[in-house]
Amino acid sequence: VIRGQVLSIKEREFVQAARAMGGQPLYIIIRHVLPQTATYVIISATLSVPSFIVAESVLSLIGLGIQQPDPSWGNMLSLATNASIIVLQPWLIWPPALLIILTVLAFNLLGDGLRDALDPRSLSR
Repeated sequence: VIRGQVLSIKEREFVQAARAMGGQPLYIIIRHVLPQTATYVIISATLSVPSFIVAESVLSLIGLGIQQPDPSWGNMLSLATNASIIVLQPWLIWPPALLIILTVLAFNLLGDGLRDALDPRSLSR
């Protein structure tokens, strides 16, 4: 998405005019391209964080992610789903599961809010 934005901005009139006036490529990138793509970079990064959190949790849950003794929500879920623990202390599965759900939901809402607030097409409406 970001690469497509940069390629389309690179062909716009103001970038062509800056290039025709002898602007250096670094100057054109910093002055013209980055301000136009900054919102897309921020939104893309914010919306990709939840998938990283879920991927880490799932990998740690099945034993392929972060290893003990390093803490992670996937490790906490893995320990809580142990057969003897789930029978004796079933409430141990709820805190890491709820925190994963709440964090993913919060980042998704943050990304949606940033997209609505920073989208240049929605500013004219």
